[in-house]
Formats: sequence, C-alpha cells, structure tokens
Amino acid sequence: MKRREFISVLGAAASWPLAARAQQRSVPMIGFLSGASAWEYARVVAAFRDGLKEAGYVEGRDVTVEYRWAEGHYERLSALTEDLLSHQVAVIVANGPAALAAQSVATSTPIVFVTAADPVATGLVTSLNRPGRNLTGLTLLSVELAPKKLQMLHELVPIVKDFGLLLNPTNRNANSQLTQTDAAARGLGLQLHVLHAKSERDFDTVFSEIARLQLGALVIGTDGFFNSQSEQLVDDARRCAR
Repeated sequence: MKRREFISVLGAAASWPLAARAQQRSVPMIGFLSGASAWEYARVVAAFRDGLKEAGYVEGRDVTVEYRWAEGHYERLSALTEDLLSHQVAVIVANGPAALAAQSVATSTPIVFVTAADPVATGLVTSLNRPGRNLTGLTLLSVELAPKKLQMLHELVPIVKDFGLLLNPTNRNANSQLTQTDAAARGLGLQLHVLHAKSERDFDTVFSEIARLQLGALVIGTDGFFNSQSEQLVDDARRCAR
C-alpha cells in the first residue's frame, strides 16, 4: 500500500461523517480504536493525522480524537468501543481486530477500518465494491501472505521439514491463517506444528515446545500483539537456537 493511497483513504474517511454531523457539535470527535499499543502505532497515527490535515481537519482545532488501545488484549475491545460511544464520537477508525469487535457494538456509528485480512471473509463487509452497513475501509491482505512466509522459510532452509506456526487464538483471523498455511505445508511435504500465545507469559511455553519438538523454523502469524512483541520473540528464538 502506497503512503499517498493510505492518506487519501483516511482523509476521505474522516470527511465522510464529520461533514454530516458538523452542525451537532462545534468540534467533532473521532474515536481511534486499536487492538495494539500506542507506541507500536506511532507511525500509523502520524499518517492518520496527515490524512486529516489533507482533508482540512487539524487535530485539536477542527476535530478532537479519543484514542483507545487494547495492547494485545482483544477481549477489551468491546468495552473500549462502548467507552468511545459514550463520548458521542462521530466516527470510529479501527484496525482489523478492533473493527471486528466494534461492529457488533457500534451498529450505527460509522466505522472505518484498516485490516490485514479479507474483509469479506471475516464478515466486516458484504463485498469489496459495496461494503454495506456502517463499515468501510481498506485491506492489506497480509493474512493471505501467511503461506508465503512458510514458502520463503522453506527456500531459505530446505533441509528443515518440521515447522512451527505461532498464532494468537484470540485473533479471529487465526483459523484462516492456519488453514492456508497448513495447505501450503502439505503441498511442500512439510510438517506443521501449531503453537499458541495470547500473552507474554505464553512465550516460555511456546519456545520450550519448539525445543522439545526440535522444530527447525518458526512462522509467526499476522497479529498486532506479535508485532508489539517482535523484539522479545526474536530474543527468545535466538536463545532457543543455541
């Protein structure tokens, strides 16, 4: 995804509900909802603010933004959505896991999402050209790239036949990633072992299991929590490989 396309979508998304509700409040409010952490999304927030500026909205002057972060605890997203609605936000901007949780709570407030998965397959929208309901947004389709990660690792270490796949069981895209990656593994004649982690406490168990099974490589699923813990995962993998 090009930066200009990203900014254009966010700018248009911000303009859509704000113009309609401008008469209801002097300074409209946007809800920014994410399943990740604030530090991890710093560049995304910067791009979001750039998009607002290009659409003619400066945060703190023309609009206010309420930020809510689940920090990898997806079970908090519904409550965070309700909190945003209590502030009467005009629109909610959300990442994939947040949008999936918010859609059942914010049934009339517009939701603009950025997701790594197929939004039709996950139930966010009815179709790509006609989203329907109160949701719209864009997809990076990086969940569908999970099998490619396995294929690339296989090319790098062709002698390895046993691979691990790390998934967050609380992520609604986990089953899709498993299905596609498992199909790719069988096609390559590889053995895939599924490992689960939904918090930092699970990492010790995961890498103990990797050592016990003598897995030669690990595919890390697409997940905001894993992104926020990338340095920890790399350190644990290095220790496990010694």
